[in-house]
Amino acid sequence: MCKLTMGNPTLPLQGSFTRQFAQEWVDAWNSHDLDRILAHYDDDIRLVSPVARKLLNNDNGVVEGKAALRDYFHRGLKAFPDLQFDLIEVLWGVETIVVYYANKARGTKTAEVMQLTSAGKVRCVWANYDQ
Repeated sequence: MCKLTMGNPTLPLQGSFTRQFAQEWVDAWNSHDLDRILAHYDDDIRLVSPVARKLLNNDNGVVEGKAALRDYFHRGLKAFPDLQFDLIEVLWGVETIVVYYANKARGTKTAEVMQLTSAGKVRCVWANYDQ
């Protein structure tokens, strides 16, 4: 479950870190290198996405744990072999980043709200789409 990590000495997040993190995240996706993508995520990751609902055919759209996330991302890359993202904007809070990007393969825009650990890994993510 996603929990607040207030009081952590590495928080609050700083703009320079969040912009670099977001660009590295987009670059990893654009490389289609699954290990490079997964390096951004904590082992206890929890992802919630309507695309996961469809692609995994589950009722709640939740993916939990890095092994399950690897499978989900593998399926996504296979389903969209031309997947490419363009970073539009990065927003940040105390322990969250919003990565807003265009998906050129689908012609859509996405905002992912990512809660980070003290190690700078994504612990929880909520994906939001314009379609």
